[in-house]
Amino acid sequence: MSWGTELWDQFDSLDKHTQWGIDFLERYAKFVKERIEIEQNYAKQLRNLVKKYCPKRSSKDEEPRFTSCIAFFNILNELNDYAGQREVVAEEMAHRVYGELMRYAHDLKTERKMHLQEGRKAQQYLDMCWKQMDNSKKKFERECREAEKAQQSYERLDNDTNATKADVEKAKQQLNLRTHMADENKNEYAAQLQNFNGEQHKHFYVVIPQIYKQLQEMDERRTVKLSECYRGFADSERKVIPIISKCLEGMILAAKSVDERRDSQMVVDSFKSGFEPPGDFPFEDYSQHIYRTISDGTISASKQEGGKMDAKTTVGKAKGKLWLFGKKPKGPALEDFSHLPPEQRRKKLQQRIDELNRELQKESDQKEALNKMKDVYEKNPQMGDPGSLQPKLAETMNNIDRLRMEIHKNEAWLSEVEGKTGGRGDRRHSSDINHLVTQGRESPEGSYTDDANQEVRGPPQQHGHHSEFDDEFEDDDPLPAIGHCKAIYPFDGHNEGTLAMKEGEVLYIIEEDKGDGWTRARRQNGEEGYVPTTYIDVTLEKNSKGS
Repeated sequence: MSWGTELWDQFDSLDKHTQWGIDFLERYAKFVKERIEIEQNYAKQLRNLVKKYCPKRSSKDEEPRFTSCIAFFNILNELNDYAGQREVVAEEMAHRVYGELMRYAHDLKTERKMHLQEGRKAQQYLDMCWKQMDNSKKKFERECREAEKAQQSYERLDNDTNATKADVEKAKQQLNLRTHMADENKNEYAAQLQNFNGEQHKHFYVVIPQIYKQLQEMDERRTVKLSECYRGFADSERKVIPIISKCLEGMILAAKSVDERRDSQMVVDSFKSGFEPPGDFPFEDYSQHIYRTISDGTISASKQEGGKMDAKTTVGKAKGKLWLFGKKPKGPALEDFSHLPPEQRRKKLQQRIDELNRELQKESDQKEALNKMKDVYEKNPQMGDPGSLQPKLAETMNNIDRLRMEIHKNEAWLSEVEGKTGGRGDRRHSSDINHLVTQGRESPEGSYTDDANQEVRGPPQQHGHHSEFDDEFEDDDPLPAIGHCKAIYPFDGHNEGTLAMKEGEVLYIIEEDKGDGWTRARRQNGEEGYVPTTYIDVTLEKNSKGS
């Protein structure tokens, strides 16, 4: 099947068809271009979405720790990779399909124009041959008519008796001339006709089939190119499907990595204070004061003193409850993190020690590098002056010493916290047996300190309603002693309301521990204050009296 033989007379139709083929090619190229823009916009919007929901990690404390958060951020990373694959699809389509189509369309237009020009030239040449043949034919026809007229004129004069011989001879010469010219035109017409027939045969059987064949091959190549571009259009996306599948598998793995138990444990680790729950409050027998005073025979005084003790005891109980269950005052952040609960303080100290160790390792590596460079300079003075490295080396040594001191200091604080945390359960058990409940070794502000003398809870705070009770029951008579105690450890008593004591010193007890870890005591000279219950050996005596 050939256009040259089947469509020998459809030049204009082939002209329109080849133009339609190029237009269709360009239309498909436009489609691919719009698809590329869609992919690019889609990838851009996906990246903006990922950027919008990615965390702004300004500090390490804000990094996600929960498995659900980590999974979500892994999904965002996979989605970002997915967006990158959409960009790869767009780039592949732009290079392999759109760019190739535009280049081929340009070449196709040039080739089509050339073939059509050749066809038009061949048609124009055939038209010229036909015109020449037609002109010779018309001229031959005209000369034949003139010769026929000359023949008729000659015959008329020859038959006319009145015509002179000269007229007849002239008519005969004219006839011979016209007949000769007719014969010449006949020969020319025959030659032109033969030439035209030859050119026409060549045109329709050689030239035009060749031109149409080239047009047919051009159109078939255009169809093949479209087929290749169709496959390339699909292959551009099929190539990235394995990577996209991995991205989706990564999202599924991120979803499977969510561990609710681990997240719950992280909540515990994040907010655990390390304090022990408050213990049971001991039974407070207020009647012992009545029995004691009755035995002394001072009933009125016992009532008054008993009333005063009730007020003080009520105040002490209120103070203990407020301290145990209320919020601890928020002080300024301290270097040793003593403003934090024990467990949180331990975590912060451990994090700081790890950071300091990393910095120390960096400084040690830098020191080693400087020493190696110094050795090289000493062996090869032309490479540099060893003395120029001395300031940097000294600075590195100072940094190493500083970091070691910081690490040692923080490790001491950490050991202190871990020691307190480990021993708190035993102290708690013994306190429960003796009805002397403590809440751990804390400073008066509810924090842990380095000083062993201050590893107790602070004395009950003086609130407004406490002052009202104190004013209401204010009396010049001192409280009676209900026992005595011996100091096991020395206590400085720097805080307001506390009483300093030395190891082995004997004091009177005028108010028992109400569960807040403090016992009210009095010296021989009448000085009163609170001392840590865990620092004294208490002996209660029913018949003991005030000094």
